[in-house]
Amino acid sequence: MNILDRYILEKFIKLFVIILITFIALYLIVDFFNRIRMFLSNNASITQMALYFVYSIPFIISNVLPSAVLLATLITYGTLAKYNEITAMKSCGISIYRLLIPVLSCAAILGVLLFLFSEFVTPIAVQRTQHITKVEIQKRQALGFFKKKEIWYRSNNAIYNFKLFDIDRNYLHGVTINYLNFDDFSMQMRIDARGALWEKDHWVFHNLLITTFDENNYPVMERLDEKVINLPEKPDDFKIIQKDAEKMGYFELRNYVQKIQKEGYDTTRYKADLQGKIAFPFVTIILVFIGMFFSLRSERSGGVMQSVGMGIFIGFSYWIVHAFCLSLGRAGTISPFLGAWSANIIFIIASVYLFKKART
Repeated sequence: MNILDRYILEKFIKLFVIILITFIALYLIVDFFNRIRMFLSNNASITQMALYFVYSIPFIISNVLPSAVLLATLITYGTLAKYNEITAMKSCGISIYRLLIPVLSCAAILGVLLFLFSEFVTPIAVQRTQHITKVEIQKRQALGFFKKKEIWYRSNNAIYNFKLFDIDRNYLHGVTINYLNFDDFSMQMRIDARGALWEKDHWVFHNLLITTFDENNYPVMERLDEKVINLPEKPDDFKIIQKDAEKMGYFELRNYVQKIQKEGYDTTRYKADLQGKIAFPFVTIILVFIGMFFSLRSERSGGVMQSVGMGIFIGFSYWIVHAFCLSLGRAGTISPFLGAWSANIIFIIASVYLFKKART
């Protein structure tokens, strides 16, 4: 690494750290005022509130890191352009591509670190924040757990097993309910159903088999297309233990998708989220090109702050496009792969065009 690389990297890294810390602080302040009523109404202790915000930091970092990269790139090269340092470097025969290498390399490393961070740290932290809010503060009972890619839940007189819980539709897939006598653990009744839908404040089971036992303990089976089963639990009780994409890393989510796909369940939504876990860290590299372009514009126009504002607008528009395309992928309107990667493809094309334009 030569003197020029170190000079640019020192500026970039210093700005990146400052901007990242600022984003984290702003996010925590906004989140605090959004949740203060919930904390006070549930008599949350100072320790519980502090732990909630501490465990929120990994999720914040996973979401704002690309924005910090964009802003740090804009300000780094914008400052160099403002004081004619880029002009001086180009007069010495240094190309724009060469000036981009230090920050681009750093952004690539940050993208890899973001993927690893989102794989091993963020899911655990998200689970912990939800446990603090729902169980420790709101005092909801967590009588179940997510094991072997399935939901297990203990009710008052039964043990439930669900293959998949569609949170958006409040629909349970692959339901098995074992009603037991917990004194001697003898089976009293068993219900197997294709699915159960929360509808009009009760669970409606579909394609179910009810097994009861007569006085001689012989099984008596009854098949029904539809039946209302009175369960004491509501969807919110199962949401506490259901693992969504945010609570799983890439490899855990991939294994989950493979398992439920083999069992015949629709995995479109999870496939889109799976691709999104790779596509999102990649944006750190794309935003460097965009940031460089708007910084070079300031060299000609003299408006560093104007270029920064435009760069921020373009950068944050990525999240709008990404969220929109990802929602289309989750819904099956477009393929999950295309839904997760469309924003990246669009912004790669735009960044290449803008960067080439900056050199003319």
